[in-house]
Amino acid sequence: MTDFKNDPRIVLTLDAGGTNMVFGAMKGGEFITDSLTLPAHSDTLDLCLGTMVEGFREITGRLGEKPAAISFAFPGPADYPNGIIGGYLPNFPSFRDGVALGPFLSKTFGVPVFINNDGDLFAYGEALGGILPEVNAMLEAAGSSKRYRNLIGYTFGTGFGIGMVVNGELNRGDNSCVETFCLPLRGRSDIIVEDGIAIRAVKRLYGEFSGDREHKFEPKDIFDIAEGTRPGDMEAAKKAFAEIGAAAGDAMATAATLVDGLIVIGGGVTASHKYFMPSLLSVLRSKIHTLGGEETGRIQSYVYDLDDPAEFAAFAKGDSRKLKVYGFDDEVIYDPQKRTGIAISKLGASKAISVGAYTFALNRLDRK
Repeated sequence: MTDFKNDPRIVLTLDAGGTNMVFGAMKGGEFITDSLTLPAHSDTLDLCLGTMVEGFREITGRLGEKPAAISFAFPGPADYPNGIIGGYLPNFPSFRDGVALGPFLSKTFGVPVFINNDGDLFAYGEALGGILPEVNAMLEAAGSSKRYRNLIGYTFGTGFGIGMVVNGELNRGDNSCVETFCLPLRGRSDIIVEDGIAIRAVKRLYGEFSGDREHKFEPKDIFDIAEGTRPGDMEAAKKAFAEIGAAAGDAMATAATLVDGLIVIGGGVTASHKYFMPSLLSVLRSKIHTLGGEETGRIQSYVYDLDDPAEFAAFAKGDSRKLKVYGFDDEVIYDPQKRTGIAISKLGASKAISVGAYTFALNRLDRK
């Protein structure tokens, strides 16, 4: 796998929003120019594509050399491997009939273009340059032989995004359709889980619990209310975050059971993790039963909060013991404890997505 921190190649990046587009360039996993922000014109295809060309040309001009590739996240639905965007995109209505965005940019600039889902790139960035190598380094420093190669990344924001990295490879799916937003909401099997976790959920739940359904508070305001630094219903604010934590934990348990890796969370709502993490962990650690009454874990690994030093110490220690080889004097080390961990992103979602886009491009270039 490419050592991206020492790679001299430059990759152009884009943070594509429905209102603005932010252009940049990365080398060695770091931005090397000031960003450029231009209006997206997302409702008019000609203007929108023209904005992309203008932005990438401006950044290229600042570099003084040709980039190796263009790589960025773009909202779906999409055929990401072929760079085609199309379908219901609320923030980019002019793309609904299908736009061969990757081929267009590749022909315009003469370089490979890689487009992915933001949740995928968040997980990929965290797996290659964020939480995964950080945790493995900490395990090594603690004298543990345990290492992790799989990661599930979640973004809490306007939506509820997911990305999965297995053995260092991004799982894009056969249809570019690895999703989590459409899982059923805990206690409401006919409702999508995103409606119980995203920004709109925090606002709705605060309104329901406080009785003030007409409030204009954003999640940051509701966090401040929970902290007691802004007037409002403190208990309703705390309860709103606890409710989204339980909903998220239920959805995460499904993925954690199948992927068996570490979990990292990013996005704007994570600033309130002190209020949603206890209920999230409680659900991940909860029990489930057979019809015969036997009890087992909701997931088969014990979940540690890796941001808690005491829990990380227990996570690193595990339950190692010596086991004698039957019929011989030899002994082997055996650790029967299945365990995983969850942490808040230290890179932040935006930086992790950029690192993911950058490293994805370099790895694909090397394969060619």
